[in-house]
Amino acid sequence: MIQEYTLRVLPETATNEQRLKEYLVQEKGLNAREIMGTRILKRSIDARQRTVFVNLTVRIYLNEMPQDDSYQRTLYNNVEGKPQVIVVGAGPGGLFAALRLIELGLRPVIVERGKDVRERKKDLAQIGRQQTVNPESNYSFGEGGAGAYSDGKLYTRSKKRGNADKILNVFCQHGASTSILVDAHPHIGTDKLPRVIENMRNTIIECGGEVHFETRMDVLIIEGDEVKGIETNTGKTFLGPVILATGHSARDVYRWLAANHVEIEAKGIAVGVRLEHPAELIDQIQYHNRNGRGKFLPTAEYSFVNQVEGRGVYSFCMCPGGFVVPAASGPQQIVVNGMSPSNRGSRWSNSGMVVELRPEDLNNNGLSMMNDESPHGEDTHHSSLSMMRLQESLERLCWQQGNMKQTAPAQRMTDFTKKKLSYDLPESSYAPGLVSSPLHFWMPPFIADRLGKAFLQFGKYSHGFLTNEAVMIGVETRTSAPVRIIRDKETLQHIRIKGLFPCGEGAGYAGGIVSAGMDGERCADAARLYIK
Repeated sequence: MIQEYTLRVLPETATNEQRLKEYLVQEKGLNAREIMGTRILKRSIDARQRTVFVNLTVRIYLNEMPQDDSYQRTLYNNVEGKPQVIVVGAGPGGLFAALRLIELGLRPVIVERGKDVRERKKDLAQIGRQQTVNPESNYSFGEGGAGAYSDGKLYTRSKKRGNADKILNVFCQHGASTSILVDAHPHIGTDKLPRVIENMRNTIIECGGEVHFETRMDVLIIEGDEVKGIETNTGKTFLGPVILATGHSARDVYRWLAANHVEIEAKGIAVGVRLEHPAELIDQIQYHNRNGRGKFLPTAEYSFVNQVEGRGVYSFCMCPGGFVVPAASGPQQIVVNGMSPSNRGSRWSNSGMVVELRPEDLNNNGLSMMNDESPHGEDTHHSSLSMMRLQESLERLCWQQGNMKQTAPAQRMTDFTKKKLSYDLPESSYAPGLVSSPLHFWMPPFIADRLGKAFLQFGKYSHGFLTNEAVMIGVETRTSAPVRIIRDKETLQHIRIKGLFPCGEGAGYAGGIVSAGMDGERCADAARLYIK
């Protein structure tokens, strides 16, 4: 017999199966001899009070052995000789689109401008060691997309857009821990995710699909109002309908679309900094314990949000026990992001702290001035690229403040709120190094003023959070795509061009690994209907 219980237990009980069995015997009246096994189905931490509890949904096997049903498998058949669909980009949107195409009996052909996930890692190391960024292989470009070496968090609120559980199960089928099906905020980790991505690629190839690395789409082949395929930098042409899943940093793609009258529009983004605290301090604050998290709790997370002068200011992509990484995708840029290994075991915890920006804000407080210049010489009045140009301006300004290297400008948190220069900086996880800089002075007031006011509020909510032990590192600009490639709500095709399916985060329709994966599946479904 199988029974399920919802429990609220102490951390030491939640992490020990024997203690959990003893709890079930004492509190639920079960017979210990009848319990053949337990399986935790859902797990979340409640740290709102001084005593921390863990909420569990537990399946109990009474007088029968546990079943091997920890995840659901998807069947992938061979699709050699089937109609092909071109998938541009091997991030989560592109990979899940390709796997779904195989499910549907179509043959995916992936083109990825960057390198495979293992070779890509070598180029990431050079950013810290030699201060050089390979514009085709970096934290944004390459197999796995921006999420592969940027934490691997799998939490999403976009469950109405698709089957989030399906995405997690596919990850498990390709080697991810089944804990991602259990935890309220699932996470694979940057050390584990590359192997999972490789396994996904191998499935695609074994089923008859193709994957082409270091192959950048340069041109969409459009005849009349229909896309026929793509031309690439290698000289190869690939024919078929196109799922465009290029990620949020493919600015050359946005420029090509704008120049060739493929309808796109400027989209709201969020801009700010990476805020890094000692992990032990965040543990003490979040778990209300001067001794920190102890032996039974994970490295603490936090989430803050506030409204300041009509715009949201909030924490983004919180990385407990993680690192701040250089996420530039080209020259004369400094962009920072966060990542965590699977054990979340570093001495630091960080998150983006960002301010909501809307296209109409570009006329305010110095933002319009920053937006006037284009490093590529295109028409700066093309309003669809206005938010992208703002990103570029901030990243270039940050690079100048960072001594024109990947050393990032930084300021202690309390000093920022008091508009004081930090004469020294705390030790940081950011490998290229930090340089003290008055972020309060050179960041646009629209952003800096709201950040400062929000930090004061966050310090009131959470005593000890506002501290000079924390360092702000500039700048965080790649929270989402700065444009939306406009598509029909029903067919998911571009509103004017048939056979073109803008997909995922880069097209403005997703906000993370899981939501991008769900959108990839939806675009594959739409491509199947188009081919019929």
